[in-house]
Amino acid sequence: MSAGDGAVGEPRAPLLEVRKLSASYGKLNVLEDVSLEVGEGEFVVVVGPNGAGKTTLLKAIMGLVPARGDVRLRGRDLLSEPAHRRVRLGVGYVPEGRHVFATLTVEENLRLVARDGDAAGGLGRIYELFPRLRERRRQPAGTLSGGEQQMLAMGRALVADPALLIADEVSLGLAPIVVGQMFEVMTEMYREGRTILLAEQNARLSLEAATRAYVLEAGRVALAGPASELREDPRVVEAYISSF
Repeated sequence: MSAGDGAVGEPRAPLLEVRKLSASYGKLNVLEDVSLEVGEGEFVVVVGPNGAGKTTLLKAIMGLVPARGDVRLRGRDLLSEPAHRRVRLGVGYVPEGRHVFATLTVEENLRLVARDGDAAGGLGRIYELFPRLRERRRQPAGTLSGGEQQMLAMGRALVADPALLIADEVSLGLAPIVVGQMFEVMTEMYREGRTILLAEQNARLSLEAATRAYVLEAGRVALAGPASELREDPRVVEAYISSF
């Protein structure tokens, strides 16, 4: 059973609230009045074509690109906070392209963001989720395969036990078996109570895993609803699922 199939019940209290969020690169508008919510314990996915603004949306939430609008975590304004404070406030981020610290070992990458006083416990959980990282823990991150680097990027976001995990295109450039492993880990995290916001090109897998979904097109929300309904919507199937 997919995570989305099990997500039935009362609406969740919002953990993340995004209201009328806009972002531009110079004179190029990439996001225009985007609004979404992620409830406590939800697995929410944003799908859409390349260039729709998915990555910009997550970067705006994380404070990595200038943005206008309202972004709140448990009611607290995030737009006024720098990116590093947003992480400290409980947002874990897996960027597109991994961006691990290549010259540091796997374990050094993880220890950089592990909670003070709980490094051993946090690392132990990451090694349970990704046994390959335990095997490679003394190896420089730059020598890992692409799939192993993606595991490390995910582990680095999770090691501090964030209230909200934000992940960007975790399947990009990876072999199908590794993509499957990444979705298995996210599904396990969701079932353990983790709140997840994922932007993903693989609409089929992400809509099977998620509880709710947003379709982003040309920087705007075109569709929104339960993931189980959107993955049966002919418009979504034709545009985003049939190619996977």
